Amino acid sequence: MSDLVALAESVVARAKAGEEIEAYVARGHDVEVRAYEGEIESLSSATTGGIGVRVLVANGSEGARLGFAWAGSLDEEVVESAVAEARDNAVFATPDPDVVLATPDGVAVTELDLWDPSVADVATDDKVALALELERQVRSDPRIRQVSSADYGDERVEVALASTTGIRAFTRRTSAFLSASAIAGEGTNSHTGTGFSVSRGFAGLDADRAAQDAVLRSTRMLGATKPPSDRVTVVFDPRVVSTLLSVISSALSGEAVVKGRSFFAGRVGEKVATGSFTLVDDPTDPRAFSAAAQDAEGLACRRNVLIDSGVLQGFLYDTVSARRAGAASTGSAVRGGYAGTPGAGCRALVLQPGHHDQQAVLAAVGEGVYVQSVTGVHSGVNPVSGDFSVGIEGLMVRDGELAEPIREVTVASTLQRMLQSVLHVGSDIEWLPGIAAGQTLAIGDMQLSGS
Repeated sequence: MSDLVALAESVVARAKAGEEIEAYVARGHDVEVRAYEGEIESLSSATTGGIGVRVLVANGSEGARLGFAWAGSLDEEVVESAVAEARDNAVFATPDPDVVLATPDGVAVTELDLWDPSVADVATDDKVALALELERQVRSDPRIRQVSSADYGDERVEVALASTTGIRAFTRRTSAFLSASAIAGEGTNSHTGTGFSVSRGFAGLDADRAAQDAVLRSTRMLGATKPPSDRVTVVFDPRVVSTLLSVISSALSGEAVVKGRSFFAGRVGEKVATGSFTLVDDPTDPRAFSAAAQDAEGLACRRNVLIDSGVLQGFLYDTVSARRAGAASTGSAVRGGYAGTPGAGCRALVLQPGHHDQQAVLAAVGEGVYVQSVTGVHSGVNPVSGDFSVGIEGLMVRDGELAEPIREVTVASTLQRMLQSVLHVGSDIEWLPGIAAGQTLAIGDMQLSGS
């Protein structure tokens, strides 16, 4: 048995009469290396651990009072103080009939191997050497004026969860990444581009790919100009699509729906997108870097189809939002760590792939705009109303090929209209850090605001 599981169970065993207790215990270790101008600018290695405790105290027909506390240590005295603080906080909480702890629902847990021991076994010197090699490769291109950063990082995370309702869970995962930010220059013109490689372990990292990506994304934007305003077909880069899906995911949270904060509310069974658009959240897919066998309440994660051939199928729920909606948990509880409480959310969104890679999508579009990066997503995209307006950088598409670079422009529409205007979904699925995979996506009839 993991020592973290034993600790979580020991906390749960302290429940008093009329109490329910949940203990969420986490431990992590991370390494970060930054190279700059052929030298190591910084190197850090840190181990962290902590516990979050939820205590529910029955309050008759009014429901339960919930108290929560956390501590950034796994020392016994600190853990005991966290339990006591959670109890105290429950005294002052407002009773809520929908606040309960998750109970096992009979869904089998998918066995996932998300742990690569090489993250721990590879010597620090080898990690340093990889960061230096990445920076050297980017700097070797004569068009690159400066490498702003060249980073190596890895992480090991273990989580245990136990509750008085019979929940027992233990998960662990590793990840590693390379990232480079390059500044390309030509005369007085310069542009920044970022490339990266991500993997479960050290051996899967590709410095060549990360360097080439950083160079390509910076150099192809040199000489960018502001195009005239127009209505255009927009082809979104896979990285941008990952960001867009992450925004849409907030409108697919059952928690947002019950609070009236989703433009999808009340539309289950309606056609909300084109027939080529099928969106799935599948944390049991080991290719997803946020994959998990069990959610943040200890229930089995499962594959949830959210939009099927354009038709809205439903939402993602944790235990509390499901009760408020009169539904059942979809095994979709997430939390930011031991210092937070669970809520409903996506882990591994991906679109059902189409039949064309990016080049074939560009050829099918013919004329339009290719969006390499976006700015202002948090201020310009509203998952409640669906309003969409973001700054972009990218390239014009002419005769099915990438052409001259453009910048200082915006594209605008609404998320509702964009989903109904999807022309092509790429076959080029790219698993990225975060909650959504990326792939090329073409959307018609968007407003381009330039000169």
